[in-house]
Amino acid sequence: MTQPPRAVQLFALDGHGRSREADLQDFAASAAIAGTSQGTKGFSFAWVYGGAGQETTKLELAPFDLDGFVSDALTAEETRPRCTVHNDGVILNLRGVNLNEGADPEDMISVRLWIQDTVIIGVWKRKLKAIDDLFDAMQRGKAPETPGDFAAKLSLRLSDRAEPIVAALNDAIDTLEEDLSEGGKLQDARMRLAQLRHSATTLRRYMFPQRDALTTLEIEDVSWLQERDRSRLREAADRVTRMAEELEAIRDRAQIVQDQIMDRRAETMNSQMLLLSIVAAIFLPLGLLTGLLGVNVGGIPLADSAWGFAIVCAILIVVGIGQVWLFKRLGMFGK
Repeated sequence: MTQPPRAVQLFALDGHGRSREADLQDFAASAAIAGTSQGTKGFSFAWVYGGAGQETTKLELAPFDLDGFVSDALTAEETRPRCTVHNDGVILNLRGVNLNEGADPEDMISVRLWIQDTVIIGVWKRKLKAIDDLFDAMQRGKAPETPGDFAAKLSLRLSDRAEPIVAALNDAIDTLEEDLSEGGKLQDARMRLAQLRHSATTLRRYMFPQRDALTTLEIEDVSWLQERDRSRLREAADRVTRMAEELEAIRDRAQIVQDQIMDRRAETMNSQMLLLSIVAAIFLPLGLLTGLLGVNVGGIPLADSAWGFAIVCAILIVVGIGQVWLFKRLGMFGK
């Protein structure tokens, strides 16, 4: 399903994989039944796409008659993954990688959910591929059957979309290590490494809190979570944990690569400084000799000889060759 730029959409799910678009009257009827013992054959899923700011999103949420705590949680400007039980429902904040065109995957998109026995309200401010996957499944008649099924499927979809990004970072650090071992350019390697470290650090910042949120939801005593849902949430939490550990390993490998880059830079600078030192050492005695021969006083050797200049040049060449031989014997040129 294509998400419009701003909308409130509601879907009634029959609990058997089928869904239809609903309206606020359907939502109100379902919400009214939710607190009674009558039960209901389905539940309403409210999609609130708050793309125009906090105040507009609150206006879109007004028909749902949410209390202040829930409303503030769904419209907060900045969120971190968390799971909080409130009265008869659960506030669940998750994060998904940003796979929109031209965006950075680490610019993760927040998904804010208010889940009750018969009602789910979801708020996200940007298009999210994992949500599109759920809507596509609804079109194929594979809609979530319960609120717990919805939470479990969404968590797994978020992991599905994040895993290729983490794998790509692993491949990138592998390639960088290979390039360095083959003598790649240090400046290019430093730029690539900086981007890798930024991406890994930003993704990891949300992975561990997301794992904690999923683990908390899994163990919460809520009636709409079935054993199958808890098992899927546990699987999603394990996958998030694995990705977080891989991101941590990428950071550690990036630090090793950084050390290698610094070692290569230091080695290059040392080689250059050694070369300059050798050149200076060679020309220092030669400069001393020419300086002495250029003193404007009497008694300068070969001053009146026609071969004086050639003889001095020959002496300087011999002295220079002797110095080069000596420095090699001393190992100053390296291996």
